[in-house]
Amino acid sequence: MTKVKICGINDAAGFDATVQAGADYVGFVFFARSPRNVAAADAARLSARHAGGPQRVGLIVDASDEEIAAILAELPLDILQLHTDAARARHVRARFGLPVWWAVGVSAPDDLPRDMDGADTLLLDAKAPLGATRPGGNAAVFDWSILAEWQAPGPWVLAGGLNPGNVAEAVRRTGAPCVDVSSGVESAPGVKDPARIGAFVAAARG
Repeated sequence: MTKVKICGINDAAGFDATVQAGADYVGFVFFARSPRNVAAADAARLSARHAGGPQRVGLIVDASDEEIAAILAELPLDILQLHTDAARARHVRARFGLPVWWAVGVSAPDDLPRDMDGADTLLLDAKAPLGATRPGGNAAVFDWSILAEWQAPGPWVLAGGLNPGNVAEAVRRTGAPCVDVSSGVESAPGVKDPARIGAFVAAARG
């Protein structure tokens, strides 16, 4: 069964809907330029609403060791999703001892990673458009056909422009073992829609 991550959760309605829908992962964005940014203390309060449930993933963009440590002091995360270079991702994994999802921007076959580069999981997202203020969460879809000849070197996640209307096709065409959505289940930037969250999870697994 395809696994599902709902990312960019920043309020109780979105968090509760993610849990109730049976998502495998819930993502908290710790990046000030994102409309989905949440303070670590607020994310900890949301996480405390339900014991167990989805694994907690922290999305982090080029943060220092001190900044990551401060987040983890507030909220024990299960996974770190890193938007940075491979060397920095390896360092963070060694420093904090948590599984790392390394985000890779994709627009052409040459962008596809050929090895894990020290990461536990690769997250394939559409490459950020020129002038974008954030590396992901831009509601952009990359050409899934470039994955046809790609030999995944390990666990991977499909992201980028997914929504309840296209995720079933995405899974069918790519064979993605896990899908990640953020803006595709929102009613406005940074505002999660509980009904869309439920519909996305159902479609991904249908």
